[in-house]
Amino acid sequence: MTSTPAHPLFVDRRPVPGATASAPLVMLHGWGMNLRVFDLLRQDLADQETWAIDLPGHGRSPWWPQASQFHVQRDAVLAALPPRCVLVGWSLGAKLALSIAADFAPRVQELVLISATPRHMQAPDWPQGMKHDALRAFERALAQDWQQTLEDFIWLQLRGSRNAESSQRSIAAALAAQGAPQPQALASGLQLLESLDLRAQISRITQPTLIVTGQNDRVTSPDAARWLAATLAHARLVEIPRAGHAPLVSHHAEVAAAMREFLA
Repeated sequence: MTSTPAHPLFVDRRPVPGATASAPLVMLHGWGMNLRVFDLLRQDLADQETWAIDLPGHGRSPWWPQASQFHVQRDAVLAALPPRCVLVGWSLGAKLALSIAADFAPRVQELVLISATPRHMQAPDWPQGMKHDALRAFERALAQDWQQTLEDFIWLQLRGSRNAESSQRSIAAALAAQGAPQPQALASGLQLLESLDLRAQISRITQPTLIVTGQNDRVTSPDAARWLAATLAHARLVEIPRAGHAPLVSHHAEVAAAMREFLA
Protein backbone atom coordinates (compact mmCIF):
# COMPACT_ATOMS: atom_id res chain seq x y z
CA MET A 1 0.00 0.00 0.00
CA THR A 2 1.07 3.56 -0.66
CA SER A 3 -0.28 6.70 0.96
CA THR A 4 -1.66 9.64 -0.98
CA PRO A 5 1.40 11.64 -2.07
CA ALA A 6 1.91 15.18 -0.82
CA HIS A 7 2.97 16.11 -4.36
CA PRO A 8 0.49 14.62 -6.86
CA LEU A 9 1.67 14.27 -10.43
CA PHE A 10 0.05 15.92 -13.44
CA VAL A 11 -2.06 13.48 -15.46
CA ASP A 12 -3.61 14.07 -18.87
CA ARG A 13 -6.62 11.77 -19.38
CA ARG A 14 -8.26 11.25 -22.76
CA PRO A 15 -11.38 9.12 -22.27
CA VAL A 16 -13.29 7.72 -25.24
CA PRO A 17 -17.08 8.11 -24.93
CA GLY A 18 -18.76 4.74 -25.18
CA ALA A 19 -15.53 2.78 -24.94
CA THR A 20 -15.92 -0.56 -23.15
CA ALA A 21 -12.26 -1.30 -22.41
CA SER A 22 -11.76 -1.60 -18.65
CA ALA A 23 -8.03 -0.87 -18.64
CA PRO A 24 -6.82 2.44 -20.12
CA LEU A 25 -3.37 2.81 -21.62
CA VAL A 26 -1.19 4.80 -19.20
CA MET A 27 2.03 6.26 -20.61
CA LEU A 28 5.25 7.15 -18.74
CA HIS A 29 7.88 9.23 -20.54
CA GLY A 30 11.67 9.18 -20.39
CA TRP A 31 14.42 11.32 -18.86
CA GLY A 32 14.18 15.03 -19.65
CA MET A 33 10.91 14.75 -21.55
CA ASN A 34 7.22 15.14 -20.65
CA LEU A 35 3.86 13.55 -21.44
CA ARG A 36 3.44 15.49 -24.70
CA VAL A 37 6.03 13.25 -26.41
CA PHE A 38 3.22 10.70 -26.62
CA ASP A 39 0.92 13.01 -28.63
CA LEU A 40 1.47 11.36 -32.02
CA LEU A 41 1.13 7.86 -30.59
CA ARG A 42 -2.04 8.83 -28.73
CA GLN A 43 -3.51 10.23 -31.94
CA ASP A 44 -2.85 6.88 -33.63
CA LEU A 45 -4.66 5.20 -30.72
CA ALA A 46 -7.49 7.73 -30.53
CA ASP A 47 -10.14 5.02 -30.17
CA GLN A 48 -8.45 3.85 -26.93
CA GLU A 49 -8.66 5.59 -23.58
CA THR A 50 -5.19 6.92 -22.86
CA TRP A 51 -3.59 8.59 -19.87
CA ALA A 52 -0.14 10.20 -19.79
CA ILE A 53 1.75 11.30 -16.69
CA ASP A 54 4.44 13.93 -16.17
CA LEU A 55 7.14 12.40 -13.98
CA PRO A 56 8.38 14.41 -10.96
CA GLY A 57 10.08 17.64 -12.00
CA HIS A 58 9.05 17.23 -15.64
CA GLY A 59 6.35 19.10 -17.53
CA ARG A 60 3.69 20.24 -15.07
CA SER A 61 4.54 17.89 -12.22
CA PRO A 62 6.29 19.29 -9.15
CA TRP A 63 9.74 18.42 -7.92
CA TRP A 64 10.56 17.77 -4.28
CA PRO A 65 13.86 16.58 -2.79
CA GLN A 66 12.64 13.11 -1.82
CA ALA A 67 11.77 12.45 -5.47
CA SER A 68 15.45 11.80 -6.08
CA GLN A 69 14.73 8.32 -4.69
CA PHE A 70 13.40 5.79 -7.17
CA HIS A 71 10.81 4.30 -4.82
CA VAL A 72 9.37 7.77 -4.15
CA GLN A 73 8.94 8.40 -7.88
CA ARG A 74 7.43 4.95 -8.31
CA ASP A 75 4.95 5.49 -5.49
CA ALA A 76 3.96 8.88 -6.90
CA VAL A 77 3.26 7.27 -10.27
CA LEU A 78 1.38 4.42 -8.60
CA ALA A 79 -0.87 6.91 -6.81
CA ALA A 80 -1.73 8.53 -10.16
CA LEU A 81 -2.69 5.26 -11.87
CA PRO A 82 -6.23 3.93 -12.31
CA PRO A 83 -7.07 0.74 -10.40
CA ARG A 84 -5.98 -1.34 -13.40
CA CYS A 85 -4.23 -0.35 -16.61
CA VAL A 86 -2.05 -1.27 -19.55
CA LEU A 87 1.20 0.38 -18.50
CA VAL A 88 3.33 1.87 -21.29
CA GLY A 89 6.85 2.95 -20.32
CA TRP A 90 9.52 4.56 -22.46
CA SER A 91 13.18 4.58 -21.37
CA LEU A 92 13.26 5.81 -17.73
CA GLY A 93 9.47 5.41 -17.73
CA ALA A 94 9.99 1.76 -18.67
CA LYS A 95 12.04 1.24 -15.49
CA LEU A 96 9.16 2.61 -13.43
CA ALA A 97 6.75 0.40 -15.36
CA LEU A 98 8.89 -2.70 -14.74
CA SER A 99 9.06 -2.01 -11.01
CA ILE A 100 5.32 -1.39 -10.70
CA ALA A 101 4.49 -4.52 -12.69
CA ALA A 102 6.78 -6.58 -10.46
CA ASP A 103 5.64 -5.26 -7.09
CA PHE A 104 2.02 -4.23 -7.75
CA ALA A 105 0.95 -6.85 -10.27
CA PRO A 106 -2.85 -6.47 -9.81
CA ARG A 107 -2.60 -2.87 -11.03
CA VAL A 108 -1.04 -3.83 -14.38
CA GLN A 109 -3.01 -5.89 -16.88
CA GLU A 110 -0.40 -5.77 -19.61
CA LEU A 111 2.94 -4.09 -20.11
CA VAL A 112 4.41 -2.20 -23.08
CA LEU A 113 8.12 -1.34 -22.85
CA ILE A 114 9.69 1.03 -25.39
CA SER A 115 13.49 1.45 -25.55
CA ALA A 116 13.79 -0.36 -22.24
CA THR A 117 16.63 -1.81 -20.22
CA PRO A 118 16.68 -3.15 -16.66
CA ARG A 119 20.16 -1.67 -16.10
CA HIS A 120 21.46 1.41 -17.88
CA MET A 121 25.16 1.07 -17.04
CA GLN A 122 27.67 -1.55 -18.09
CA ALA A 123 28.86 -4.14 -15.59
CA PRO A 124 31.05 -7.24 -15.88
CA ASP A 125 27.89 -9.31 -16.20
CA TRP A 126 26.00 -6.70 -18.23
CA PRO A 127 27.77 -5.69 -21.48
CA GLN A 128 24.45 -4.31 -22.83
CA GLY A 129 24.84 -1.06 -20.84
CA MET A 130 26.36 2.38 -21.35
CA LYS A 131 30.03 2.90 -20.53
CA HIS A 132 30.66 4.86 -17.33
CA ASP A 133 32.95 7.34 -19.12
CA ALA A 134 30.09 8.32 -21.41
CA LEU A 135 27.80 9.03 -18.48
CA ARG A 136 30.53 11.05 -16.70
CA ALA A 137 30.88 13.26 -19.79
CA PHE A 138 27.11 13.67 -19.95
CA GLU A 139 26.95 14.68 -16.28
CA ARG A 140 29.71 17.31 -16.78
CA ALA A 141 27.88 18.74 -19.77
CA LEU A 142 24.62 18.86 -17.82
CA ALA A 143 26.27 20.79 -14.98
CA GLN A 144 27.69 23.35 -17.41
CA ASP A 145 24.63 23.95 -19.60
CA TRP A 146 21.58 21.78 -18.96
CA GLN A 147 19.50 23.34 -21.74
CA GLN A 148 22.10 22.65 -24.43
CA THR A 149 22.66 19.16 -23.01
CA LEU A 150 18.95 18.46 -23.28
CA GLU A 151 18.94 19.62 -26.90
CA ASP A 152 21.92 17.40 -27.65
CA PHE A 153 20.18 14.48 -25.97
CA ILE A 154 17.14 14.91 -28.22
CA TRP A 155 19.38 14.49 -31.25
CA LEU A 156 21.14 11.51 -29.68
CA GLN A 157 17.77 9.81 -29.25
CA LEU A 158 16.95 10.34 -32.92
CA ARG A 159 20.28 9.55 -34.57
CA GLY A 160 19.85 6.79 -37.10
CA SER A 161 16.10 7.36 -37.32
CA ARG A 162 13.97 7.97 -40.33
CA ASN A 163 12.28 11.40 -40.09
CA ALA A 164 14.85 12.61 -37.55
CA GLU A 165 14.33 16.32 -38.25
CA SER A 166 10.54 16.24 -38.03
CA SER A 167 10.77 14.09 -34.91
CA GLN A 168 13.16 16.60 -33.34
CA ARG A 169 10.62 19.34 -33.98
CA SER A 170 7.89 17.23 -32.37
CA ILE A 171 9.92 16.66 -29.21
CA ALA A 172 10.97 20.31 -29.01
CA ALA A 173 7.31 21.31 -29.35
CA ALA A 174 6.39 18.91 -26.54
CA LEU A 175 8.93 20.51 -24.22
CA ALA A 176 7.75 24.00 -25.14
CA ALA A 177 4.05 23.20 -24.73
CA GLN A 178 4.19 21.28 -21.46
CA GLY A 179 7.23 22.83 -19.82
CA ALA A 180 10.93 22.08 -19.62
CA PRO A 181 12.22 19.77 -16.89
CA GLN A 182 13.69 21.20 -13.71
CA PRO A 183 17.50 20.96 -13.47
CA GLN A 184 17.31 19.11 -10.13
CA ALA A 185 15.12 16.46 -11.74
CA LEU A 186 17.58 16.06 -14.59
CA ALA A 187 20.58 15.61 -12.29
CA SER A 188 18.71 13.18 -10.04
CA GLY A 189 17.48 11.26 -13.06
CA LEU A 190 21.05 10.66 -14.24
CA GLN A 191 21.97 9.39 -10.79
CA LEU A 192 19.05 6.96 -10.90
CA LEU A 193 20.08 5.73 -14.34
CA GLU A 194 23.58 5.13 -13.01
CA SER A 195 22.51 3.21 -9.90
CA LEU A 196 19.37 1.28 -10.86
CA ASP A 197 19.53 -2.42 -11.57
CA LEU A 198 16.13 -4.08 -11.91
CA ARG A 199 17.29 -7.45 -13.21
CA ALA A 200 16.38 -9.21 -9.97
CA GLN A 201 12.76 -8.07 -10.33
CA ILE A 202 12.24 -9.47 -13.82
CA SER A 203 11.36 -12.97 -12.62
CA ARG A 204 8.37 -11.53 -10.72
CA ILE A 205 6.80 -10.01 -13.83
CA THR A 206 4.19 -12.36 -15.30
CA GLN A 207 2.01 -9.96 -17.29
CA PRO A 208 1.96 -10.25 -21.09
CA THR A 209 4.59 -7.79 -22.28
CA LEU A 210 5.30 -6.08 -25.59
CA ILE A 211 8.89 -4.88 -26.01
CA VAL A 212 9.62 -2.33 -28.74
CA THR A 213 13.18 -1.37 -29.66
CA GLY A 214 14.77 0.68 -32.39
CA GLN A 215 17.50 -1.19 -34.22
CA ASN A 216 19.68 1.98 -34.24
CA ASP A 217 19.11 2.93 -30.58
CA ARG A 218 22.27 4.63 -29.23
CA VAL A 219 20.93 5.23 -25.72
CA THR A 220 19.68 1.80 -24.67
CA SER A 221 21.12 -1.12 -26.59
CA PRO A 222 18.70 -3.32 -28.55
CA ASP A 223 20.57 -6.19 -26.89
CA ALA A 224 18.98 -5.14 -23.59
CA ALA A 225 15.54 -5.42 -25.18
CA ARG A 226 16.44 -8.85 -26.52
CA TRP A 227 17.53 -9.90 -23.03
CA LEU A 228 14.22 -8.72 -21.60
CA ALA A 229 12.30 -10.60 -24.28
CA ALA A 230 14.22 -13.80 -23.52
CA THR A 231 13.91 -13.43 -19.74
CA LEU A 232 10.36 -12.21 -19.14
CA ALA A 233 7.77 -14.95 -18.81
CA HIS A 234 5.37 -13.77 -21.53
CA ALA A 235 7.09 -11.32 -23.86
CA ARG A 236 6.91 -10.37 -27.50
CA LEU A 237 9.73 -8.37 -29.14
CA VAL A 238 9.32 -5.92 -32.03
CA GLU A 239 12.47 -4.40 -33.53
CA ILE A 240 11.84 -1.38 -35.75
CA PRO A 241 14.33 -0.79 -38.60
CA ARG A 242 15.77 2.71 -38.96
CA ALA A 243 14.53 3.73 -35.52
CA GLY A 244 16.61 5.15 -32.69
CA HIS A 245 15.74 5.69 -29.05
CA ALA A 246 12.41 7.45 -29.67
CA PRO A 247 10.36 5.21 -31.98
CA LEU A 248 7.18 6.44 -30.28
CA VAL A 249 7.85 9.72 -32.12
CA SER A 250 9.84 8.82 -35.24
CA HIS A 251 7.88 5.61 -35.96
CA HIS A 252 4.68 6.23 -34.02
CA ALA A 253 2.47 4.50 -36.61
CA GLU A 254 4.55 1.31 -36.43
CA VAL A 255 4.54 1.39 -32.63
CA ALA A 256 0.76 1.91 -32.57
CA ALA A 257 0.26 -0.99 -34.99
CA ALA A 258 2.41 -3.26 -32.84
CA MET A 259 0.45 -2.24 -29.76
CA ARG A 260 -2.90 -2.89 -31.44
CA GLU A 261 -1.80 -6.36 -32.54
CA PHE A 262 -0.47 -7.13 -29.06
CA LEU A 263 -3.54 -5.87 -27.21
CA ALA A 264 -5.90 -7.69 -29.54
